[in-house]
Amino acid sequence: MVGVSQWIAGMLWKLLMRSQPCRLCSFRKMLSAPKYTPFLASFTYTTDNQSNRENKKTVEKLYKLSVDIRKIQRLKGWVLLEDETYVEEIANILQQVGADETAVARILEHYPEAIICSPPAVNTQRELWQSVCKNEKELVKLIEQFPESFFTVKDQENQKLNVQFFQELGLKNVVISRFLTTASNIFHTPVEKNKQMIKVLQESYLNLGGSEVNMKVWLLKLLSQNPFILLNSSASIKETLEFLQEQGFTNFEILQLLSKLKGFLFQLCPRSIQNSMSFSKNAFKCTDHDLKQLVLKCPALLYYSVPVLEERIQGLLKEGISIAQIRETPKVLELMPQIVQYRVRKLNSLGYRIKDGYLANLNGTKKEFEANFGKIQAKKGRPLFNPVAPLNVEE
Repeated sequence: MVGVSQWIAGMLWKLLMRSQPCRLCSFRKMLSAPKYTPFLASFTYTTDNQSNRENKKTVEKLYKLSVDIRKIQRLKGWVLLEDETYVEEIANILQQVGADETAVARILEHYPEAIICSPPAVNTQRELWQSVCKNEKELVKLIEQFPESFFTVKDQENQKLNVQFFQELGLKNVVISRFLTTASNIFHTPVEKNKQMIKVLQESYLNLGGSEVNMKVWLLKLLSQNPFILLNSSASIKETLEFLQEQGFTNFEILQLLSKLKGFLFQLCPRSIQNSMSFSKNAFKCTDHDLKQLVLKCPALLYYSVPVLEERIQGLLKEGISIAQIRETPKVLELMPQIVQYRVRKLNSLGYRIKDGYLANLNGTKKEFEANFGKIQAKKGRPLFNPVAPLNVEE
């Protein structure tokens, strides 16, 4: 009986061992055949698919110029799909003005759209930019820093006429070259419109009591500080000036505001100026006359929006500075809350309590503040010395 039981147990064990590999095998099949395609696999397919559609000649030519192809694929891959490109021609133009291999590669990586620009148009652009640059080295530097402005090869005849017009006005080439890179929109504006805006500015200056003798200097300074003023309309300029006159500002005071705000005043609409002035009047609890004096001390009160003014006043109050102190030195509102916090901490480290003193030491540019801080630091560290007092010298 015992023998039969052992025989049955042995047979059951063999059957179990035979079926186990089948189960393991089927389990492995389940793992090796996922129901859904993994994300990375589909991503690889998409990348490979795009790579297959790229212009091989373009990629090869860029590769020979040591251009980082992957960077272009990642940021502006569509350029590599273009059928017609001018890689060698654009590279030759850049090399002709003195760009070395590294500079060419850097320019094309940063602005790969350059390779789809017409070579004759780029040559014309090069001639225009060279006319206001001191030398080729400066030109290459500008192209490296502002490739998009250089390769925006449209309205070229209009660009040329505007350059000539600005030169006739008396603007220096170094200023015009800065306009080409940072304010290129004004060159795409019809030259007649720019001439009209200049005429409006000249008439406004004379109507506000400015003299013809100083008009050219005033105009050139205004343009060099804010060339975007030319993008305004003559109607908006007249509307802003009339609004300020209605607020009680004299012609001389309006000229002061224009100079201090570098012409940005013309980029504001009367409604936004009115909102900022109303907020300041309520915040400082002052009369119309007092508000006008505050604006003349800190013209940015007209320029900053209500949320910005509110944030900056709250930031000052958090540092223990009173509304009365702000009214006395309103230019402190030109500082961002983070800068105020940093400067207050530095002054506190010397034992200078800003809420008990003048805010003048908080004001100014970074260089001015550091200079004032250095003076306070030196004064705090200097021992008192009486030249006529006897010296205690131990023998």
